[in-house]
Amino acid sequence: MRIGSGYDVHKLAEGRDCIIGGVKIPYEKGLLGHSDADVLIHALMDALLGAAGLKDIGYYFPPEDDAYKGISSMILLKHVNSLLKERGLEAYNIDIMVISETPKLKPHIDTMKANLQSVLEIPLDRISIKATTNEMLGAIGRREGIAAQAVVSVYEGEV
Repeated sequence: MRIGSGYDVHKLAEGRDCIIGGVKIPYEKGLLGHSDADVLIHALMDALLGAAGLKDIGYYFPPEDDAYKGISSMILLKHVNSLLKERGLEAYNIDIMVISETPKLKPHIDTMKANLQSVLEIPLDRISIKATTNEMLGAIGRREGIAAQAVVSVYEGEV
């Protein structure tokens, strides 16, 4: 069994879709980034890559590469999952915390979990997505951005 952790943060900006966990959330702002800027998926990918002893997402999907401009992070997650499988590894448990004052994520969490399950092919009861606020403190508290933290375990062979 191996453990990995990941973190990501993106600025909220006008004229962008708010995509979190592969879900387009109705909101007046979206996350700014080279891809769709899905903080949840980005934190998850870094956690999975770390657990596998691989490099970070910036190495595999460099922001200066136009091939990834505007790309869905769900597509990138599929690639990360294939990197794990090439090494005989599979995700076992996922725990993600999204930190955001707004928009409220509770109505979307089940869909986010289903999105992760569809790519990683693990039981829903091994995927936890939680949302919290930053209690109006700092840039996230001022609604300038959204962050996510992920902790994962992966395994090799039979568990």
